[in-house]
Amino acid sequence: MNKGVFIKRIAVVVCGLFLVCAGQLSAGQKSHTVFFEGEENELHVYRIKGTIPGKTLLIIGGIQGDEPGGFLAADFYADFLLEKGNLIVVPRANFSSIVRNERQVNQDMNRKFLDDNISNYEMKVVKVLKKLICESDCFLNLHEGSGIYSDKWISQERNPKRFGQSIITDDLILDKGDLTQVIDLEKMAKQVIQKINKRILDKDNYFHFNNHRTSSPDSIHKEQLKSATYYAYQVCKIPAFGIESAKSLPLEKKVRQHIYAINGFMEILDIIPQTPGINLKKPEMEYMIISVNDSIPFVIGKMQHLNVNKGDVIQVHDVVANYERGLSVDVIGLGNQFNDMKKRLVINKSTRIEAKKDFYKCGSVFVDIKEGQVGVASYIKVKEAVASNVLQYKLKVNGKLKIVANYTHVQINQGDTLIIEDVLSGKTDPSKFIVNFKGFVGNSSNNSGEDRGYLIDTSKDVLMSRYSMKKKGRHYYILTTLNGKEVGKLFIDIQS
Repeated sequence: MNKGVFIKRIAVVVCGLFLVCAGQLSAGQKSHTVFFEGEENELHVYRIKGTIPGKTLLIIGGIQGDEPGGFLAADFYADFLLEKGNLIVVPRANFSSIVRNERQVNQDMNRKFLDDNISNYEMKVVKVLKKLICESDCFLNLHEGSGIYSDKWISQERNPKRFGQSIITDDLILDKGDLTQVIDLEKMAKQVIQKINKRILDKDNYFHFNNHRTSSPDSIHKEQLKSATYYAYQVCKIPAFGIESAKSLPLEKKVRQHIYAINGFMEILDIIPQTPGINLKKPEMEYMIISVNDSIPFVIGKMQHLNVNKGDVIQVHDVVANYERGLSVDVIGLGNQFNDMKKRLVINKSTRIEAKKDFYKCGSVFVDIKEGQVGVASYIKVKEAVASNVLQYKLKVNGKLKIVANYTHVQINQGDTLIIEDVLSGKTDPSKFIVNFKGFVGNSSNNSGEDRGYLIDTSKDVLMSRYSMKKKGRHYYILTTLNGKEVGKLFIDIQS
């Protein structure tokens, strides 16, 4: 792959640089944890810790896959920076159902939180979600509901059994077991509803408070006893709310209303954010990052052809698009039909790899079987990853990803920001390497020499010039070692 290839997708940080538990994050830090990586139910969890301590709000979208208003709204909060308080964001709790654009696969994931022992992928995800719920101070479950809720019967589409345009609780109050700790759920919900309705022009689409009275003998919503919000209410004893936009509304309106609701609860909890903008641009794939026979991964552009030999094993490591989350691939005729990301698949006939953003198709790469050994200059040549000099580096310079070769120079300007995202290493597990920026300390409390994932801001006094070449603070290098031995270097030249 040529030096200087830019891509826009932020890679998952490896080697435990960002740890799972929120308490292990430093103030102002963010983490991205992947559970069940490479499996159909891959789960991405984003944690943001504000510079000032405060309450933690958990936001879950996509627990039912045919409700895009919720998971697209949650997406914006995964990129937040916070001045105060904390967020835990799970944009796509049920990715398998999202790529199918269906409510569920095996079971309704939102009915597995109490008294369900059926073992399937939904149960595995729910176990993680339960832990996240009990770590939080407040929980929002983002949904789309049929019709529009009304406390009185108005029509078939507006009545007490409908869910849309409402904030749902399981009761009026939450008693944490101490009379001094009674939380008024109705008051919290109505405060947020007032904020939402100020932004809605059509009064017919106003939000309303919807108390399901879930544990009451005469509740008409007994199914909610197994829901995520009732688990939060009954087991974790935290305020929990279902945010239901109406399915019938245009997508952008649904996303905006969820954002209004999230912002309202953040204000009540005194979580001070940097508010995201809304950009529902058409999904477009740019590249796939693919390896053949465990080679170093390389970039294949949209609508390009990859020539391989019959029996070769391909693996799609990543999709680069104008969105960072919700991406999957389908190797047509192979794999599991819905998500073949990171799966090693044997190619015995020509096929196509289709990329999707959620359930939207956004690009393809063609895989062609060629007679004889592939080696024509116009085709991709695949090298076996057997030598250290085939290492490559994934860097993020001023927010853009760049893949560069081992033992080369990267020129940046004074004031640029740099993150060492990862190394590409073929068969070798990237976590086995130590990647050390000489002259920079990412974690002063535990200087292990591992510097992947840390923001290096060259406008600030974070680099130690005595470690630079000729000690002039202009030329530094990144040293990569495996089992204590050097396997690579990358030279960073800072221009004034």
